[in-house]
Amino acid sequence: MVVDKSKVVYQIYPKSFKDTTGNGIGDFRGIIEKIPYLKELGVDMVWLNPFYPSPQRDNGYDISDYKAINPLFGDMADFEEMIEAGKEQGIEFMLDMVLNHCSIEHEWFQKALAGDEYYQDFFILREEPTDWVSKFGGSAWAPFGDTGKYYLHLFDESQADLNWRNPQVRKELFQVVNFWKDKGVKGFRFDVINLIGKDEVLENCPINDGKPAYTDRPITHDYLQMMNKATFGADESFMTVGEMSSTTIENCVLYSAPDRNELSMAFNFHHLKVDYEEGQKWTLKAFDFEELKTLFHTWGQEMSEQNGWSALFWNNHDQPRALNRFVDVKQFRSEGATMLAASIHLSRGTPYIYMGEEIGMLDPDYDSMADYVDVESLNAYRILLAEGKSEEEALAIIKAKSRDNTRIPMQWDASLNAGFSTGTPWLKVGKSYQTINVEAEQKGLIFNFYKELIALRKKEKIIAEGNYVPAFVDSQQIYAFERQYQGQKLLVLNNFYADAVSLTLPEEYREAQVLIGNYADSKIDESICLRAYETLAIILR
Repeated sequence: MVVDKSKVVYQIYPKSFKDTTGNGIGDFRGIIEKIPYLKELGVDMVWLNPFYPSPQRDNGYDISDYKAINPLFGDMADFEEMIEAGKEQGIEFMLDMVLNHCSIEHEWFQKALAGDEYYQDFFILREEPTDWVSKFGGSAWAPFGDTGKYYLHLFDESQADLNWRNPQVRKELFQVVNFWKDKGVKGFRFDVINLIGKDEVLENCPINDGKPAYTDRPITHDYLQMMNKATFGADESFMTVGEMSSTTIENCVLYSAPDRNELSMAFNFHHLKVDYEEGQKWTLKAFDFEELKTLFHTWGQEMSEQNGWSALFWNNHDQPRALNRFVDVKQFRSEGATMLAASIHLSRGTPYIYMGEEIGMLDPDYDSMADYVDVESLNAYRILLAEGKSEEEALAIIKAKSRDNTRIPMQWDASLNAGFSTGTPWLKVGKSYQTINVEAEQKGLIFNFYKELIALRKKEKIIAEGNYVPAFVDSQQIYAFERQYQGQKLLVLNNFYADAVSLTLPEEYREAQVLIGNYADSKIDESICLRAYETLAIILR
């Protein structure tokens, strides 16, 4: 599978994008309405978070029917119209496939619970639970009815892990993939797909909450090759991405190398843990620039040298806004937003934009826990209090790290509810919407800078196809890299701080041209001073 490296993906969290019914929940018709906006931005593909029927214990990642649509979002006719409306504007759709687990309300689980042995083998049932810890806290095992057995749930106990060792499970899941492919979908994002290959014999694993016992197991590659062959593999224009939990470069090369026929590319999350104290998410800590830079360089260089392909991103529905994490947003929101954008859009890999990122949206700055709805955040707040934190301290941590930070409604204009809904939004809008919104930003720096970056990837082969070489690796505030392609060179310099920093430009680049920068008056000289959050890309043709 050869991926089109010039493409850029835009992620929509459907619930929060645009509501056309007034019920406070975004819908397919809202997406249809905004396709011209996406066309103006220049993106090629839209990834949609799950919209399937679901009890919503984990915001739709607990699916109770894989081949239907939650009526909150519309119906199948709306979905098909959306796919067609996108195609007319040159925009394809990528769907979220949650194939590691399903809701315990799914008919497979209900039949298993009722005693059907055929369906009991769809799940991972054991008499003795292991010591594995759920990613949402507590044991990864829950009682399977009153049978005396336990079922595995690596996530919420309402999400039962599926038994991929059973060929009937694989057959059913491949049918799901083909069902949506036949609807005209041209991409899939596979949720935590590197966790599907559990060992046949499950054993205790006290290391890292048990993660080594079920993460990146060799059989996962076999399963992905089977799925590729049975579903999307014959379509060269198809784009697939695997969300890889706690993964390694070695495995991501295997997942994404074109000759292995697994996936087009892989997401990893290591760079978004550089503000975790001792690896723990629910902590407050300034980001570690050295660690961030080293991760980017290591992954960038090794994926380049071994022909792997990465999905590049700063934001998604599970992360707080990168702007709040990495930038002094009170003074330098526009400079910081554009610098962060250039640091991945000019790098090697497929860039993903999360809705609102292109206008510099911020975390919502809620006043109390009553404003939060995310199950993970509510659980974390209780745990933080139990650990002895004050309510004020616990709230400060939730404000910085909650998944609701990016799930807030899209900010379209300065009208009530940010133009998202005429009703009461399912999640409260952010405080900044009156000044930070699409209407205002379409005339501003950030949106137009994103447009320029997307256009450059299509125009300049060196951005889409070039290799990755680390540069200025000893700098304590510049993240820099070089791209090389057919005799051309591109040097990208990113100042990650509000303080200015000087550098001596390599001699060969002193005759180069500025390709793009986020300050209007950048000049190439022997010595360059990068201002607050300045990004500068210079090309040698």
